[in-house]
Amino acid sequence: MGLRVFRGRLNCFLCGFPSGEKRMRFKHVAVLMGGLSSEREVSLRSGAAVAHGLREAGRKVLEVDVQGTDFHLPEEVEAVFIALHGAFGEDGTIQTELIHRNMPYTGSNPESCRLAFDKVLTRSCLQKHGIPVPSGEVLTPNTPRTLSLPLVVKPPREGSSVGCHLVTEEAQWSEALNDAARFSGEALVERYIPGRELTVGILGDEVLPVVEIQTQRTWYDFEAKYVTGDTRYLVPAPLEDKTKNILQDLALQTFKALGAEGLGRVDFRLSPQAEPFVLELNSIPGFTQTSLLPKAAKAAGIGFPELCGRIMDTAHL
Repeated sequence: MGLRVFRGRLNCFLCGFPSGEKRMRFKHVAVLMGGLSSEREVSLRSGAAVAHGLREAGRKVLEVDVQGTDFHLPEEVEAVFIALHGAFGEDGTIQTELIHRNMPYTGSNPESCRLAFDKVLTRSCLQKHGIPVPSGEVLTPNTPRTLSLPLVVKPPREGSSVGCHLVTEEAQWSEALNDAARFSGEALVERYIPGRELTVGILGDEVLPVVEIQTQRTWYDFEAKYVTGDTRYLVPAPLEDKTKNILQDLALQTFKALGAEGLGRVDFRLSPQAEPFVLELNSIPGFTQTSLLPKAAKAAGIGFPELCGRIMDTAHL
């Protein structure tokens, strides 16, 4: 890992980062944020942080609150940084729109975004590549389940743990299933993996340090992510080198299997027996004050303005 991080840092230096004269691919850029999904408020916070970081990195930045495909981009905008979370931003819709406009954008292509955004499609793809995922099934409110408790119930196409539930008792089951299914009529139900919550960020071809998430709540839900303020983040995670390397290798395998580009974050559960299970790939991870990719980048020696600048320079059609 050390060699990989060093190589990434060296390449960054040779391209003019982080010190000296900065040679930017794009000087006039826009940050797309907001959207219409359940993650709108998180996206607005991410977008504002990215805009600030890009300005510190020397860019001229336009902040655009996107609320549909009719958003306006001035002619001087050369490329956009997508900070839209959830539907429309992470499902390939905005990427397709930007391709039609011939406007370079950050992150993955439409098909990769569609795969990563849909947790059911993600599971299928990862299983075909031999990447471990928790056992699971897709249910509607009227479909009997075959798995025993405890279970995690989640909407297949939502993020930030919106609509997700940890079910440990039968009395909780119906309400959790109905709530998760209200978004699309079905829910993904997976075996709950006891143990540790971990995540691994990807920046270009560089695998970032593993982050461990320790919450005071029963599990890492929306409240723990954005509200309570008492969640601990250990960067780098206190792991044996063997386990750390396995997680980083699986993260890169997941990134490649889903055809991701530019950036991403792979979430894991690690069982008490040190068995890793991939939960999902976030193709547009958060950039708020508590977000995990910036924490991992910082541990790798990459400051926030540099992180935003490096991602911005990967913009493509």
